Amino acid sequence: MELSHVAGVLLDMDGTLVDSDAAVERAWRTWCAEHGADPAAVIPLAHGAPAERTVRLVFPALTGPEVAAAAARQLELQYDDLSDVVATPGAARLLAVLARRGLPWAVVTSADVRLAKARLGAAGIDPPVLVTVDDISAGKPDPEGYLRGAALIGVPPGRCLVVEDAEVGLVAGRAAGATTAALRGLDGDVRLRDLGELARLLEER
Repeated sequence: MELSHVAGVLLDMDGTLVDSDAAVERAWRTWCAEHGADPAAVIPLAHGAPAERTVRLVFPALTGPEVAAAAARQLELQYDDLSDVVATPGAARLLAVLARRGLPWAVVTSADVRLAKARLGAAGIDPPVLVTVDDISAGKPDPEGYLRGAALIGVPPGRCLVVEDAEVGLVAGRAAGATTAALRGLDGDVRLRDLGELARLLEER
């Protein structure tokens, strides 16, 4: 797809900009063991989505405070598990291209601010703009996070490229009116093998 209209880039964090898959899965497996849930059913639901949304899907009978407590426990399991968290392949090249081309960018994540800063720091990434689940009232697949990210970088959503590795994030990007770039074989306006491929496309446009 032609990317000449793209004036800003909005990047998901986990699985897109930061390789944290192993840490995420470890945390959910521990959480499932504590809460009597089946990790094989829970982990696919959790990918790319806020913890509270996943808890509600797994345990729909829980009250609001119970959901909040269960989600807080899940995040707590992730905060200090950073030993194998690194930038994804091509991330450094992409960020260098964005800097050279003067393209504003932001990270829009379903993590809370503490976890986002911890993981981005472990990966050596310091985003100019960070939108976390703490900044919005509705997480992915709601478009609020991407709309906020677009506003903060000063680019209309229709001229933003949303880069995602999870279907809930792609749904959010489409709902925001952005062009989508999909990893992991998912279906976006652009399909990417890794962020290095996106760097090349932006350099060549």
